[in-house]
Amino acid sequence: MPPPPPPRRDRLAIGIVAFIFGGLFLVFFGFLFLAYSVVKGESPSIATGPRIAIIEVKGAISTGPGAADADRILKQIRKVAQDDGLKAVVVRIDSPGGAVAPSQEIHDEVKKLAQKKTVVCSMGNLAASGGFYIAVACPKVVAEPGTLTGSIGVITQFPKVKGLLDRWDVKMETVKSGALKDAGNPFSEMTAEERAYWQSLIDQVYAQFVRAVAKGRGLEESAVRKFADGRVITGEQAKALKLVDALGNFYDAVELAKTEAKLSGEPHLVYPADERAAFLEQLMGSAAGAAADAVAARIQKGASAAQEPGVYFLAR
Repeated sequence: MPPPPPPRRDRLAIGIVAFIFGGLFLVFFGFLFLAYSVVKGESPSIATGPRIAIIEVKGAISTGPGAADADRILKQIRKVAQDDGLKAVVVRIDSPGGAVAPSQEIHDEVKKLAQKKTVVCSMGNLAASGGFYIAVACPKVVAEPGTLTGSIGVITQFPKVKGLLDRWDVKMETVKSGALKDAGNPFSEMTAEERAYWQSLIDQVYAQFVRAVAKGRGLEESAVRKFADGRVITGEQAKALKLVDALGNFYDAVELAKTEAKLSGEPHLVYPADERAAFLEQLMGSAAGAAADAVAARIQKGASAAQEPGVYFLAR
């Protein structure tokens, strides 16, 4: 014979316990969904409009931890490229430029992305030199009339401390394998041969910059060279020079991306995952992580990319 059913009071208790645990499970599941949405870079609300990715290039462009870390941005672009649900991308630039090779790496990856999806550049307050180098990889560029951009040029600087050493009778002995191995040595005067070497290097990289601008904006290199003397220009001037397609703000660029991609509905902006990771740190009470981020940001703000040896696309 089957066992007798439990008393009515026991069944009620079991139902209450199941209800409580079921509710806790739903709350826990909702929390996980919220956390996943934030880390993924999306709003936790259910969006009905088209998804448009936002790639941000903010601060000095370099590699490694910093404002506009090329390695991080390249990973973001690759992730967006692999997401078939993202039909349009807005590259938001607010940068004075930075190191040459990282700027070129981002430029090249943006060009590849533009072959798969609609890509529009939105210039913020500053999109100059290396920032502009990245912008010309976008088929469409939007800037405010007062945006500072351009600064097409290359720069490298070397500190000189030889006079200080001479004053205190301090000597620096150098053993090298070739005449140009220590070109730019701060402990000795730059020779004519060294200056010619560095100038040829700068000229070569400058030619690459001019070529990228001409190709990206559909201009002749001779036309680009007329204003590619390092000068900073406004967004309004850039539009007159055909370096910018339209004047407007970030959301105008979003609307242009939506139109170019033939999308309809209110756009749902998707930001990179690691840009939102701080939310979880705060949620879990990661005071140490927040303090470390604050210190890193202060150090980054106080440091200039040009303080390290190298060749730069940098607005000065």
